[in-house]
Amino acid sequence: MLERKITCQLEEWACSHGEQALLVTGARQVGKSFIIDVFARAHYEHFVSFDLVEQSDLRNAMDSCKSADELFMVMSAFGGSDFVPGDTCVLIDEVQECKETVTLVKYLVGRKGFDFILSGSLLGVELRDVRSQPVGYLRTVEMFPLDFEEFCWAMGVGCDAIEHARSCFESATPVLAPIHERLLSLFHQYLMVGGMPAAVQEFASTRNLAEVKLIQGDIVTRYRADISKYATDRKLAIKDVYDQIPAQLDSQSKRFNFSALSPKGTYERYAEDFLWLVDAGVALSVCNVTEPRHPLKMCEQRSFFKLFANDVGLLCAMAEMDVVKSILSDNLGVNYGSIYENVVAQELAAHGHALRFFRSKEAGELDFVIESGEGWALPIEVKSGKSYKRHSALSKVLSSPNYEIPRAVVLCEANVSREGRIDYLPVYMAAFL
Repeated sequence: MLERKITCQLEEWACSHGEQALLVTGARQVGKSFIIDVFARAHYEHFVSFDLVEQSDLRNAMDSCKSADELFMVMSAFGGSDFVPGDTCVLIDEVQECKETVTLVKYLVGRKGFDFILSGSLLGVELRDVRSQPVGYLRTVEMFPLDFEEFCWAMGVGCDAIEHARSCFESATPVLAPIHERLLSLFHQYLMVGGMPAAVQEFASTRNLAEVKLIQGDIVTRYRADISKYATDRKLAIKDVYDQIPAQLDSQSKRFNFSALSPKGTYERYAEDFLWLVDAGVALSVCNVTEPRHPLKMCEQRSFFKLFANDVGLLCAMAEMDVVKSILSDNLGVNYGSIYENVVAQELAAHGHALRFFRSKEAGELDFVIESGEGWALPIEVKSGKSYKRHSALSKVLSSPNYEIPRAVVLCEANVSREGRIDYLPVYMAAFL
């Protein structure tokens, strides 16, 4: 069974939630239902699970509910012998199929003996109106594909190796060579496999990359099917945007070019389509900032952005890129810069960072800029090739008195080193930023 960090958040909610239900969001196939099932069976005496896609009769009954009492009565009728007051957890999965349930649960969270968890796919899209309001009865936790550290756990790497690398990150000292080579090798495998649980589980069990590719292709197909089902009148445009992600990232600038969608394409015309994909959790938007200066949110230029896939393995599957042969023949280089940037984007997102980059005519472009937590902006450059110490944009930004940036990071294939204000870090250390 794959170990997931979100389990700690579920345990914290169970211990201190008061009168709050839990809403677990995230893209399809990231493992929400499975991890909730495992958690609930381990922590509660009784567990009742409803699936509003599989149980159409239940869905229809819930749809007709006008009050919380009616909803509770319906659940008790379908819940079976475990639906009893006591130490009982109730999961309503695929709750996007009956959005009113999210509102009605507000009146059930005070019932003694029951804890409620809601989950499903495309919740960011289908429940946008609910989530935009202050809802004190609902705690939200977002789930992502496995990050690199979780992937290492699945591959049998012990905590000691990860903690050694983390301490080297904090002290800016080189990682022991055997550990560095092991983590770098695993990172290359992560580029191929990504973090979707089904793909990781298959790879951990069999090392069969052909089967992994089939799993990834199936997930992409399901994402496109979700667009057809839920996107209504804009589904063709949204599919077009989604399918364009690999080609756009393969361009020299990696910034999304609207003319690829139509000759007169503009951000205003497609803004809702991009937002749909981001809210659905299947894409990551990295917007430009006009200055690498704290607070970065004040400098955002949201119409100027890059669009990454939510998982690097799915990006490779969508692009039909022959990454596997390149990795296995140790031939990764500058041509795979977009793949490296996609990994860093999903690592930063999984660790709670808002995704931003910086570009100006005078300085050039920085791949990412994040808040340091200490009142200044931290520039991050991502280098897949051997010339990782060539970074003119980063050098210009650091030399500018306008920005007052004390430190910067270059993620690369080399071991840890520090030169002046720049930390050169192995690319797998994106997990520690």
